[in-house]
Amino acid sequence: MEITPSVRSTSAGRPSMSVRTGTNTVAPPSRPSLRTPVTIPAIEPLSHGLREKRFVPDLGRDLKDSGNQHEASALRDELDMLQEENEVILDKLRRAEEKCEEADARARQLEQQVASLGEGLSLEAKLLSRKEAALRQREAALKAAKQTKSGRDEEFAALRAELENLKEETATAGEQLQEAEAEAKALKTMTQRMILTHEEMEEVVLKRCWLARYWGLAARYGICADIAVSKNEHWSSLAPLPFEVVISAGQKAKEESWNGGDDSDRSKFARDLNDLTGEGNIESMLTVEMGLRELASLKVEDAVVLIMAQSRRSILVRQSFSDPKSAGDPKYAEAFGLSQEESEDVLFKEAWLTYFWRRAKVHGVEEDIADDRLQLWISRSGQTPTSQDAVDVERGLIELRKLGIEQQLWEASRKEIGQPSFAAAKAKHNSEEEESSS
Repeated sequence: MEITPSVRSTSAGRPSMSVRTGTNTVAPPSRPSLRTPVTIPAIEPLSHGLREKRFVPDLGRDLKDSGNQHEASALRDELDMLQEENEVILDKLRRAEEKCEEADARARQLEQQVASLGEGLSLEAKLLSRKEAALRQREAALKAAKQTKSGRDEEFAALRAELENLKEETATAGEQLQEAEAEAKALKTMTQRMILTHEEMEEVVLKRCWLARYWGLAARYGICADIAVSKNEHWSSLAPLPFEVVISAGQKAKEESWNGGDDSDRSKFARDLNDLTGEGNIESMLTVEMGLRELASLKVEDAVVLIMAQSRRSILVRQSFSDPKSAGDPKYAEAFGLSQEESEDVLFKEAWLTYFWRRAKVHGVEEDIADDRLQLWISRSGQTPTSQDAVDVERGLIELRKLGIEQQLWEASRKEIGQPSFAAAKAKHNSEEEESSS
């Protein structure tokens, strides 16, 4: 059936027709209606005078009715076309939903097949091995009976062929079993690649504490004032007690029982840390690494240490004016104690160094110096920090970075789940971070 252009344009999403503003509006062209024609009953002829009187009014009303019928027919046709298009779209939507459900069902079915494939192939290989052993026994018996009986040559050949076929089936089943095991191992590795180990989660928590502490000090001293407050709020929400958590980690690291096992005290400490970790996936590690890189590039830590030292020097200068004789003595400046904030900073960094050197000793990283460094920082704990201790902890942190202890610990942890390539990628990331900070 021919479709007029006005109807086609309506189905394409444009207005169906213009608003009627008066009786002089011309009706749009219409197409033939799909409805069945209605039989018009015969009209009796009227007298000549009556016909002349009613001719003019009837003619106007017929034209008006005809225009309305055409217009209504066009609107009905357009409505039918829109309904058909709507039904087609709904049908496509239903088909898409069915395909999606079929894909989900297929994925679940494949997961079940992968899980059961390993067990089935292993059992099949055992059964084939038993059949092969039984056939060998029969082959030996036939060889003994061949000396006294005839007509067994054909049976012997058939058994030999069957044995060869079973060997081939066994080899095929073994290959399939190896493929299934490799696929299962790959899936397991892919899953573990996105999950942090126990020690990696602890490291994430401590690095969050580091970021929370130094962004808090930066906000206090007006360092990077445009971003310090927002950074402090973000990291403090993840590590509300940074000083206490790191000090606790350093205390646990001093104990000899801290050996990476399932020690009850250490497990309790791990649970306390996990309360702050949130999601234990690799995204958390990458986030803190980016945060530390940003902190180093802005030299926030150096600025904090410098401001603390300047504050102490100003106090020392004021003290020298009050006692000029002792101001020239070098022992005077050495004996002059650190401020409370500087002391807390030294204790914080000593606990940090103790924790990482304990992990290095446990994992065999830098074995020639790990135990000496660990004993050094353990011996420093519990003492009142001095200005020399402040210098020593800064040197200790520089040594920790130069030796790449954190990177080596990450590689040791990743090797346990078979991810050398990912460890190399993180090593490259750390080397770029050191270059940018230097």
